[in-house]
Amino acid sequence: MGLVYADIELVNLADETLSEDGYLTKEQVRSMPNKIMADSGAIRLTINEEIRSKLGLRQRSAMTVALADGTTRLLPIAGPVRIKFKERDCVTDAFVLPGNEEPLLGAVPMELMDLAIIPGDQKLIYNPAHPNGPVYSLK
Repeated sequence: MGLVYADIELVNLADETLSEDGYLTKEQVRSMPNKIMADSGAIRLTINEEIRSKLGLRQRSAMTVALADGTTRLLPIAGPVRIKFKERDCVTDAFVLPGNEEPLLGAVPMELMDLAIIPGDQKLIYNPAHPNGPVYSLK
């Protein structure tokens, strides 16, 4: 078993909205492809300062988080950002790590896109129970 990485695209949602409203062209919408580790132990999307800067995401708040090594750190939260994985996407915000630390795709965005980690195959896939798109329970 190894680490699972996925190819995703991150899009500045504010830019996308401005484009839809005619204030920016589609070419001006900041986006970038990323190879990102899928980590079901992480809660949210975690990017680094380099990605935040390239996408032009604004810091919205900050939150204390527990890191894998057991330490806690106050991290900025930036967004909004659209995450695209193949034909699925979701909108969220992101914790921002300093510098060029490794980004993580956490459990919440994976749930929003109804994705599953297959550790033995080192793949992130659509949930086999819902291959045609996410199915959410509102019960």
